[in-house]
Amino acid sequence: MNRRLLAGALLVGLLGGCGVPVDEEPRRVQPPPGSFPTTGTAGPTAAAGRVTETLCFVREDRLDRAVRRVDALPGVDVHLQHLLAGPAAAEREAGFASALPGTVSVAGVRMNGTLAEVDVRAAGEETGRSDEVLAFGQIVCTLTTRSDVRRVSFRRDGRPLDVPRGDGSLSRDPLGAADYAPLMPIR
Repeated sequence: MNRRLLAGALLVGLLGGCGVPVDEEPRRVQPPPGSFPTTGTAGPTAAAGRVTETLCFVREDRLDRAVRRVDALPGVDVHLQHLLAGPAAAEREAGFASALPGTVSVAGVRMNGTLAEVDVRAAGEETGRSDEVLAFGQIVCTLTTRSDVRRVSFRRDGRPLDVPRGDGSLSRDPLGAADYAPLMPIR
């Protein structure tokens, strides 16, 4: 019985000496070399920033996510502007493109609870172009990666706009990323 007690006391003594030393004041810790890992292709600020900003672009005729590191997640309107600016050089080199230029002209976005309402400018008659599906999908999939956006609706001249979903059907109801699942890569 004494042997067990002695062994236990010895074990406690040994483990107590293996602790991390305590500093009197906080000290600066250097980050490890190299870039931070991301789940997608990184943009020009990949190694910088504390949070990720996800943008949906087109790659190989499908919607695909590019992840950028930023200091703070921008507001919905700035996030949308980053999407409209298109892929950065490193993203283009990785095969990303945008279906938005010449297809969808965005006038602005406003939040209504967790619904992002995107205003689209009139661009003449609807063209029925196949990349319209990708263009609207880019907007929906980008905005719904945010925790504060669950659905996206589109309006033109104050009225709900019918937009193409991933299966080719038109909808004027609020949309989510699942509506474009047929155009997303299988992972």
